[in-house]
Amino acid sequence: FLPSFLPLRVCCWERLLLKSWSLLGFEVKSFLFQVQIYQLEEHKIETWRESYLQGSLKKLVSISPNDSLFDAVYSLIKNKIHRLPVIDPVTGNVLYILTHKRILKYLHLFASKLSKPAFMKKTLGELRIGTYRQVALVEETSTVFQALTIFVSRRVSALPVVNELGKVVNLYSRFDAINLAAQKAYNNLDVSVKEVLEQRWHCFENVLKCYAHETLEVIIDRLVEHEVHRLVLVDEEDVVRGIVSLSDMLQALVLSPAGLNELSLHHTGDPAQATGAGGP
Repeated sequence: FLPSFLPLRVCCWERLLLKSWSLLGFEVKSFLFQVQIYQLEEHKIETWRESYLQGSLKKLVSISPNDSLFDAVYSLIKNKIHRLPVIDPVTGNVLYILTHKRILKYLHLFASKLSKPAFMKKTLGELRIGTYRQVALVEETSTVFQALTIFVSRRVSALPVVNELGKVVNLYSRFDAINLAAQKAYNNLDVSVKEVLEQRWHCFENVLKCYAHETLEVIIDRLVEHEVHRLVLVDEEDVVRGIVSLSDMLQALVLSPAGLNELSLHHTGDPAQATGAGGP
């Protein structure tokens, strides 16, 4: 759940560092001293909730052990969440945490026992799975502060890092940003993204690419094998053309065949009703 706190942390940084600023020049006109940045380590989750989540707290989204895997996928995608707790309806205890990655891996492991649908042999170019418009990027010479600002303003969880030629060279994710706290490096936000990634821990997700001519089956194999959350869709020159995420895969594999497209997800509260509405 740590990535969900990133907007709060950036919001705090903005309030701490400046009242008005220029994205290009970072011109600081006045400082606010509500909380000193070094006091960040002493703050509690309760403080964050009271100070920055007033009026925006949402009900916890969960499912019960008796719900189907389809219900889990529907809930994850409809609510745009990354983790779904499975809660015992009697005790209220959390039994498991479901994620896109675990569900896709499960489907991949047992796919050999099922007949593969014809669309698995179609290419990304034919299926148009993923995000192709207004893809959020960050240049490797950009500062960490600029990257954090893009995370918050665009509400994305990772940014393809491009060089001066526009070619993808790396990936900067929210987990990289959280690593700032682990290393107590949040006072140095003017360092470049390239410098930060050069010091990245080996366990962090690196950039993996895919191409429009590759089939859906190949894409799923790559996501599961490398245990990553997304692939960067590039052309033959390594220029970014889109992003293909785990959520996109589950949408294509589970919901779309049931007649649930992204538009219907935002207009229907009950997956059973939505399936009925989209069926023959």
